[in-house]
Amino acid sequence: MISNRELFLKNTAQTSDSPRLIEVERAEGSYLYGPQGQKYLDLVSGFNVSNIGHRHPRVIAAIKEQLDKYMHVTVYGEFVQAPQVQFATKLLEQLPRFFQSVYLTNSGTEAVEGSMKVAKKFTGRRQIIAAKKAYHGSTQGALSLIGNPAYQEAYAPLLPEIDFITFNDQEDLAHITTATAAVIVEAIQGEAGVRVPDKAYMQALREKCTSTGTLLIFDEIQTGFGRTGSLFAFEHFGIIPDILMLAKGIGGGMPLGAFVASKEIMDVIKANPMLGHITTFGGHPVSCAAALASLETILEEKLIDSVTEKARLFRKELDHPKVQEIRGLGLMMCLQVDTFDQVYNISKYCAENGVMIDWYLHCETALRIAPPLTISTEEIREACAIIRQALDIYG
Repeated sequence: MISNRELFLKNTAQTSDSPRLIEVERAEGSYLYGPQGQKYLDLVSGFNVSNIGHRHPRVIAAIKEQLDKYMHVTVYGEFVQAPQVQFATKLLEQLPRFFQSVYLTNSGTEAVEGSMKVAKKFTGRRQIIAAKKAYHGSTQGALSLIGNPAYQEAYAPLLPEIDFITFNDQEDLAHITTATAAVIVEAIQGEAGVRVPDKAYMQALREKCTSTGTLLIFDEIQTGFGRTGSLFAFEHFGIIPDILMLAKGIGGGMPLGAFVASKEIMDVIKANPMLGHITTFGGHPVSCAAALASLETILEEKLIDSVTEKARLFRKELDHPKVQEIRGLGLMMCLQVDTFDQVYNISKYCAENGVMIDWYLHCETALRIAPPLTISTEEIREACAIIRQALDIYG
């Protein structure tokens, strides 16, 4: 009998020459389980997706309840669907009053694509500025914003009139002018190895965009929904972006994304042409039901309140001579080491010993730490003991 692993390699498209080939049979809370009884403490959270853990009971209940009513019924935006309305309403209640309109998508990349279109139409401008070492997704438009030419060259030509600035460098803000439609930045650069900007930089960026009539678009696809110790990372910087992009942790494990703006900004896609931005499955009702349950769980169980303390425990437990630096904010952090060989061997050792960690697209010398917000202090200590063992061997 052909194994699932063999069928995976034979019949599914591969994204690298060396997939990790860890087979998952089920997941629960902070753990992944393999078909032969393997148990992995997940410190990656499906890449910042499972903020409330895998298969949270409230999310499962909401999914089952919605399945008994309806799934897909029509393209997004035409019928009144209660899960979409209720989730959008609850989301807006958590945001500053400036935000008045939510466009629901399938993914973060789609949120990026929609935001770019809205910015161009609203401003009547064409130039978009992104940051070097940024990551915003892999579609042609989002790939045009990726701040690493190595990922772009094979797919050229990409979108024109995209320029790049250095993240957290105030001098580079001079490149933003009255010809710039939007600046798209991550609240914290994720794939660059968790680079947290200075508050003064973010405030200067906000001021520059305001003075030039440029829309400031925040990518909170990785940072949103409590990951950094606040519901949204922009709250740390004392500013409000013009468009907020969300995904990953938004859906409680289901595929969902969104971009959020004022009515004035969002309404430009209603006409000239009508249906100028549409999606068939965006805001899928089952995903929206899961998202509402997930957001309510974060708020009602006060999961954000413990994020800072859990982050401190990680930093204490991972204080190791082979770790050059621990960067991050809240439970979005990385361990900086010397070489990719160390990263590869440490992550391999950890997986073999029941702890799942990973690395970054633009920073191959750092290890990714992004557990569910629900991780317990015992689980943190257990995971860190394994990581320290790996550092002792391969550091």
